[in-house]
Amino acid sequence: MTDALASLPTREAQRATFLARAGHAVTTLIALPADASSRRYFRLEGAGLLLMDSPPHSEPIGPFVQIARQLQALGLSAPALLAVDEAAGLALIEDFGHDTYTRLLAAGHGEAPLYQLAVDTLVALHGAAPATDVAPYDAERLADEYALFIDWYVPLLIGKDAALALRDEYLSLFADACRDVGKRREALVLRDFHVDNLMLLPGREGVAACGLLDFQDALIGAAAYDLMSLLEDARRDVPDALRAELITRYLTQRPTFDALRFLEDYRCLAAQRHAKVLGIFVRLAGRDGKHGYLAHLPRTLGLFVRALQAEAFAPLREWLDRHVPGWHDELPAETLAMLRQTPYRLVQGSSHGHLQH
Repeated sequence: MTDALASLPTREAQRATFLARAGHAVTTLIALPADASSRRYFRLEGAGLLLMDSPPHSEPIGPFVQIARQLQALGLSAPALLAVDEAAGLALIEDFGHDTYTRLLAAGHGEAPLYQLAVDTLVALHGAAPATDVAPYDAERLADEYALFIDWYVPLLIGKDAALALRDEYLSLFADACRDVGKRREALVLRDFHVDNLMLLPGREGVAACGLLDFQDALIGAAAYDLMSLLEDARRDVPDALRAELITRYLTQRPTFDALRFLEDYRCLAAQRHAKVLGIFVRLAGRDGKHGYLAHLPRTLGLFVRALQAEAFAPLREWLDRHVPGWHDELPAETLAMLRQTPYRLVQGSSHGHLQH
C-alpha cells in the first residue's frame, strides 16, 4: 500500500483519500450488496462510476486489472479502469448500471436473446489466442475445487470423521473421470460466467453489449467451462431446449472444434463445478453466515446428480451410493437449521476446514 494511504487509520479514510486523488473528493458513496467474496463496491452517486474495494491481503486487485485489460483489448466490455492503486486494493471503475441478466430476466426480458449474446461473447473470447501470463486451470486446481464437496457437504450426511476417511478415494475417482480436461489450454476461462455477472449495455453493438463482471479469478483452461457455467446455473433453471440450442450455436461458430471432445469436457466440468458449488454454499452458510446461498442447494444438487449420469462418472456414482447414503437427496430441514447457527465452528488444525459436529 502506498505510504500515504497506509498511514491513514481507517479503511474509510483510505477510500476517501484515494477518491480525492482521482478527482472525486466530494461525493456520496452508496454501498452495493455484498457477494460471496470480501470485495466491496460503492456507487459514486451521479458519476457513473464504482469504487472497488478489494482487501489486498485477501483478494489482491492486480488480477482484476490484468484480466480487464486483456478483455478490453479483445473488444469485450470489461469495466473501464479510471484509477487504480493495486497496493491499496482500490480502483475507480466504470459503472455498468443496474441491468444484470438476473434483473432483466426477473423483469420478464426474453431469455433467448440474452443467452445468445452471452454465447457469442464466449465465441469472440475463445477465438483469441490464450494469454501466456495467466495461470492454468490444471488438474490440481480442479481437484482443489471438487474436494469442497467431500470437505464441506458430505460431512453433513455422514459426519466429518467418516468423510475424512473417504477423502482420498473420492479424489482419486473424481480425478479418473476428469483425467484429460485438466490438460486443456484452449481459452481464457472467466470461471463465474453466469447471469449475476453479465449485464446488458444499451448503445453498444455486437458482443460489446454484453458487460462482463467478476472475472478476476480467470485461468487458462478448457473452452467448455464458461459455456457450462452459463447453462448449468445454480441460480436459475435453463430450459433443456434452450440449453441444447445454445450449445449448438457455440459449436456452429467454431467449426474446426472437436465437438465430441467439447461435450465430454462440458459434462466433466459440470460435475466438477457442481461439486465445488455445493461445498462452497455450505461453507458460506456455516462458516461465513451467508445463509442466502442455501436456497440454491436443491437446484445445484439436481444438476450434480444429473452430471454424474455421464458414463465417465459411473464409478464415482456407484461409490457414493455405497459410502454416502442419501447423497442425491435434499438436505433435511434440521440440517439446514444447523447450518444457520453461525458461526459453525471449524475443526482446529484441519488443513481442509472440515465442519465440527
